[in-house]
Amino acid sequence: MANVNDVCRATVEDVSDSLACGVVDLNTGMFLGVHHIVPHFTQAYLDAVAAAAVDMLRGKTIRRVEQLLSKQRGQEVINTTNEVFMSSDHVFHFMKVMKDKDAVVVLVTKTTSNQGSGWAAVRNSISDFQAAM
Repeated sequence: MANVNDVCRATVEDVSDSLACGVVDLNTGMFLGVHHIVPHFTQAYLDAVAAAAVDMLRGKTIRRVEQLLSKQRGQEVINTTNEVFMSSDHVFHFMKVMKDKDAVVVLVTKTTSNQGSGWAAVRNSISDFQAAM
């Protein structure tokens, strides 16, 4: 059975112009596995990306929105964000939550990468990540 780092590596290799893939624990913000091909992706950079992913999915701003929705709907709304796509000048970030593991897969590609291929790779890798965890 592959470990999380192996699945990260396979996911990076599966997408043209892919730069990195990692799995972040949504409770601790720590990487459970990571693979990247970029020399300047230092540990400090990776930690910042992990923290940003956790904040987008479980941070105080999203929790506040969920609290407001809970009040409006009369039922608890929690951990509702399942996927996030983010585009910047040079990279795409694809993020998909694995609810049963309370973790998020993050794939980073160049903007020259096909978005459909990025999503397909992330979604198709989920069962492999779950098996490796």
